[in-house]
Formats: sequence, C-alpha cells, structure tokens
Amino acid sequence: MAAVGLQERFMQQVLLIVDVQSTFNPPEWLVDRLRAFSAKIFTIAMVVTHDEQVTPFQRQLGWHPAAQDEHLVEADTVFVKHGYGLPVETVEYIRQLGVERVLVCGMQTETCVLAAGFALFDAGLTPTLVTDLTVGSSLDRSGQLGIELWKHHFGQVTTRAEVDALLD
Repeated sequence: MAAVGLQERFMQQVLLIVDVQSTFNPPEWLVDRLRAFSAKIFTIAMVVTHDEQVTPFQRQLGWHPAAQDEHLVEADTVFVKHGYGLPVETVEYIRQLGVERVLVCGMQTETCVLAAGFALFDAGLTPTLVTDLTVGSSLDRSGQLGIELWKHHFGQVTTRAEVDALLD
C-alpha cells in the first residue's frame, strides 16, 4: 500500500528547481532546504549555461552565466537551458508526467522562476510557487517582487510546510 501512496503523490505534483547553481551563488540555507525537500518528491532541475549564439547575455547585458555549470541539488532529471525560460523539451517532459501541479522554486524569483511559470501556465499546467524556497535577483534578494508577480499572474502559491503536510 505504501508504494501506491508514493506513486499517487508522484503523479499529483513534481518539484521544478530553477537555476540553483554555483554561477548564481545561492544562499546555503536555500541549498540545504532544497536538498531536504527534493528527497521527498520527484524533482526536475534547470541549469542555465551560456551560449551567446542562442541567448545574447553578453551582447545585451554585459554579463553571462558560465558556459558549464552544475545544479547544486540532487534531482531525478536535469535540463539545460540557455536563457530565462524553459526549453520546449522540459515543458513537454513535465506534461508527459501527467501531474496536477508543478511546484516551482529556485533562484531569480522575478525573472527565471517567473519565466518558468509562464511556460508552464501556457502549456496548460498549474505552476505553484513555493515562496519560502525562492530567492530574488540582485534587484530584490527577498524575492517579494517575484512572489507578488506570481500571485498576480498565476494565483497559486504555497510553502514548504504546506507541501510537507501533504507528503507526510
């Protein structure tokens, strides 16, 4: 019976961790909490790498992520992206899982995390921000701007404790 329960939980939701990688120097508390949380749920991770031919970070912004980087949290599946949004392959992979909602967290709440939300929403999925597992950009490290934008555009937010209560 326990195996059935785990399978049901997997089919209900997955965790998408956005850009928790050395390039963005995530706070240790975020990495530690994500490691503990990801051990309980099927996890997909995104890593952004630089390819100026794909996304003009250097030309337009004067900086760029590393050409190679690793995700700092163990995940069941890792996808590489070269810009703010999610690659089509990632969205299609998540859709094929047949989950009810996608829990989204990670770095750059008001940019990359929000862009992931738009891609998931546009694909007919239910993106849900885990507000206490996200950090904003240098513009707003608190992530509050991104949280407010998320609420406005998608409505669905939760906390790690709320999800833990459903998983336990």
